[in-house]
Amino acid sequence: MLAQESLITELEEAIQSGSRDKRVETLRRVTDLFLGGADRFNEEQIGVFDDVLGCLIERIETRALTEFSERIAPIDTAPGDVIRRLAHHDEIAVAGPILGQSPRLTTSDLVEIAKTKSQGHLLAISSRSRLEEVVTDVLVDRGNQEVAHKLATNSGARFSEPGLAALTRRAGADEGLAAQLMQRLDMPLDMFRALLLRATEAVRTRLLSAVGPERQAEIRLVLAEASEKVGQQVTRDFTEAHETVGLMHRQGGLNEAALLQFATYGRYEHVVAALSALCRIPLESIDRLMRGNRIDALILPCKAAGFEWTTMRAILKVRSPDRSISEHDLMQAKNEYANLSMTTAQRVLRFWQVREKAGHASSEVPTGT
Repeated sequence: MLAQESLITELEEAIQSGSRDKRVETLRRVTDLFLGGADRFNEEQIGVFDDVLGCLIERIETRALTEFSERIAPIDTAPGDVIRRLAHHDEIAVAGPILGQSPRLTTSDLVEIAKTKSQGHLLAISSRSRLEEVVTDVLVDRGNQEVAHKLATNSGARFSEPGLAALTRRAGADEGLAAQLMQRLDMPLDMFRALLLRATEAVRTRLLSAVGPERQAEIRLVLAEASEKVGQQVTRDFTEAHETVGLMHRQGGLNEAALLQFATYGRYEHVVAALSALCRIPLESIDRLMRGNRIDALILPCKAAGFEWTTMRAILKVRSPDRSISEHDLMQAKNEYANLSMTTAQRVLRFWQVREKAGHASSEVPTGT
């Protein structure tokens, strides 16, 4: 009781006194007292601290306020009025810890601050572990590139469709931002595809090295179809191959060994027809993948079918009779084939097949699951 009376007396003196050091020392003591029982105080008691701390911080220098802000920011029961005053402070050193951490700030608080304060304030808000769409809409609209990058890498940020579209447009002139957005799991298929097709080869390579096998398979499918140049390809007649492979299938003679034999003898049309039947993918889609510029385009369906690398290698050889495939490229493809699991390949392939049946395969390949 004596300690509390002493502190009250000290508080009154500190508020009335012009001594800066006295106010700072009292602020620290009151903060210690609050933090010591923050998990036990009721709302009425927290309200008392709100009044007391509010009086103390009125004439406190930035350095002391920054220390106080850092201490109070993560506390779930921190005094609400004090928290909001700190969050609105013009000095980002004071406001930053509150904006980035405090659970006491409401969505309305964050929107108000995001609409009126500096880029430093917006950047601090962008680092919060969770952000609602109404907040990110303002951040995307007002924020600079640093804010955009922070949002793109924040997995807890939720975006409205217009907000994400605006962020995607900004990525058109920022390769780093594009690469960050393409790693987000909530990117809509059309936006992901647009970003990927606009990206430089360096960004694509960096993206492939940063994502898992499933996402890699999806990316390669997009790039394979995008590289297709139908008008520059020789028209092929698959009639005979289709009939032969169909008969073998009905008689139970179509298997990996038969496919390998077709590939070994360089029978392109029969390889395409056999792959189509064994992988349950339309012949036209297999033909497009075979004729694309990327040698990794066929990894997904072949892995999903469980083919051995020997068969995969033979298919890669026959797909490009007019140009050779280097051993380096083959070794890279072999490593990618080994790293992709059959389960992952089958999952991505099922999604693709659904889109094929829906009639979208001729113009778009899936880029997400």
